[in-house]
Amino acid sequence: MSDIASLKCLCLNIVKAIIKKFCRFMKLKIFEYIILKLKRIGLDLLDLYKGVTKMGNENNKNSDISVEESTSNPFAASEEDKTAEAKAEDNQTIDEEIENKVEEKEAQQEDKTAKELETMKAQYLRLAADFDNYRKRQAQERESLLKYGAEDTVKKLLPLIDTFDRAKKSLNEMDDPEKIKESFEVVYKQLVDCLEKVGVKKIETEGKDFDPMFHEAVMQTPTSEHKDNTIINELQSGFKLSDRVVRAALVNVAVSE
Repeated sequence: MSDIASLKCLCLNIVKAIIKKFCRFMKLKIFEYIILKLKRIGLDLLDLYKGVTKMGNENNKNSDISVEESTSNPFAASEEDKTAEAKAEDNQTIDEEIENKVEEKEAQQEDKTAKELETMKAQYLRLAADFDNYRKRQAQERESLLKYGAEDTVKKLLPLIDTFDRAKKSLNEMDDPEKIKESFEVVYKQLVDCLEKVGVKKIETEGKDFDPMFHEAVMQTPTSEHKDNTIINELQSGFKLSDRVVRAALVNVAVSE
């Protein structure tokens, strides 16, 4: 009976030792997993890991001593310590590799960002230079337009001045009023043609319906000979430049008696 009791006690101690070692091994694995994950987000917990490993080794030694006393196995504790130290060294190597890879990726990202910033800066400088040149060119064109915008109009009016000069010279030799009148009509027609070439047209008045957009009624004459709101005669000519009224025509408008 005493042998059976001793055997039961020995088995119980072995089971306890196995449970302790399993728990110690699982704790170590959990710490290793946590540290590995935290390493990936840039947290350096190597010192904490070493401290925990050291404490675990001390606890392992204490527990191994008790197991040795109960199981009389002098080689079990030393083998576990060697295994734990090897695993700790392997984990440390893995952590260092992860840290080196993270630093390498950060350096590559910094280089890439620096190159992108340099490219964007060069593009900005080119764009600013192009815009400055465009602004200067627009200012020169606007100044030139204000200064020489009437050049085409002047060129079209120069023949009229030549006609006036010729008419002025011929007036001294003319005694017939009809010829003078004819010369005047020629000059007037040429003036109207020059204005039409630059876009200036005379506003039609007599016989047309009164339109406040083009006409200005300065007189109203009651009459039955003309329709109501019809222009009887023109008192001053009006002109428009393309579709814009330059000066409204002054007219006399018929009203019903």
